[in-house]
Amino acid sequence: MPAEPGRPASRHVLILGGTTEARGLAEALAGAAAAPAREPAGAPRPVRVTTSLAGRVAAPVLPPGGTRVGGFGGAAGLAAWTAAHGVTHLVDATHPFAERMSFHAAAAHALTGVPLLALRRPGWSPGPDDDWTFTGSLGGAADLLASRGRARVFLTTGRMGLHHFAHLTDPWFLVRSVDPPAAPAPPRLEVLLDRGPFTLAGERELLDRHRVDVLVTKDSGGSATAPKLVAAREAGLPVLVVRRPAAPQGVPEADSVAAALRWLARTP
Repeated sequence: MPAEPGRPASRHVLILGGTTEARGLAEALAGAAAAPAREPAGAPRPVRVTTSLAGRVAAPVLPPGGTRVGGFGGAAGLAAWTAAHGVTHLVDATHPFAERMSFHAAAAHALTGVPLLALRRPGWSPGPDDDWTFTGSLGGAADLLASRGRARVFLTTGRMGLHHFAHLTDPWFLVRSVDPPAAPAPPRLEVLLDRGPFTLAGERELLDRHRVDVLVTKDSGGSATAPKLVAAREAGLPVLVVRRPAAPQGVPEADSVAAALRWLARTP
């Protein structure tokens, strides 16, 4: 089928992934490429999709289409890879707390001129029955926990930042992560290896079984891990929420896969 007037014969979308939204976009684009007659409304065609994963999970669930694992070597390396592989559109669908990669993507966009979109799910907002305290960093969350003595803490901020809590000897920590965390870590620690999405019934049972006093989480947003917040509200538990880091300014944003597809459809 000939390309539409004004559009290149093919597109290569590079997705900086690792999130549910990144996988959803890869599925939509790969599906459109494989079966154009059934492509999602607004999706451009023809299209090639490559998802880049950071490689922090030992056995990631690979999305459809092409994949690459590992870093690029900073913004210059990402720009070089983009140029060498004919990338026409760059989508930053990394975790909201992967701020370094987001700034590398913005710098690579400036170097190459390849259109860039940030696909970022909305953050969470507390309701009237929630007992949330916001803090600006994992270190700030650790400082707040220090005043809670021998509290039983459900820590869901990921294994990479566990060192921020390693000096806390009084609290007991339940840490949930996909892969086992490495030292340094708090001395009173139990690790639960699990991968979302999680159910509300499961989170209720977990909080009750482990007699959790306080929940600590990042403002990751999305529905896959939100049930813990509902369970904490129902149990009357306080929640320490780490705010999202600053994101690059001037980058177009989409809050859903559908919005990202619309951006791709209208962006040459």
